[in-house]
Amino acid sequence: MATDTADSRAAHIRGVTVTALAAILGIGAAFGSLVVVGDMAPTDVATSSTVLYVLAAAIAVQFPLLKASGIVDEFSGKDILYVAFMTFSFWFVCLTILLTAGVTV
Repeated sequence: MATDTADSRAAHIRGVTVTALAAILGIGAAFGSLVVVGDMAPTDVATSSTVLYVLAAAIAVQFPLLKASGIVDEFSGKDILYVAFMTFSFWFVCLTILLTAGVTV
């Protein structure tokens, strides 16, 4: 019984950590994308491939961070897709809000 509790707690901490890191880096990538594009019009930002490089970097940097922290020893395909999707989702929503609000850096 005690090992079940310890295993479920470890799984919960792993899930929260992976999700929180994906959320933070997704939001950070949105602000980073905004900084990179500067004063471009929102329609030009939508067609700029530079913002995708910022997103790709935010996704790629998470895997070494999670391995170095010891939270995740190995990633399955499902884990990689989850991290990429969560980061993309936060990036997309935050960048859309920033561009719609007319935020400039």
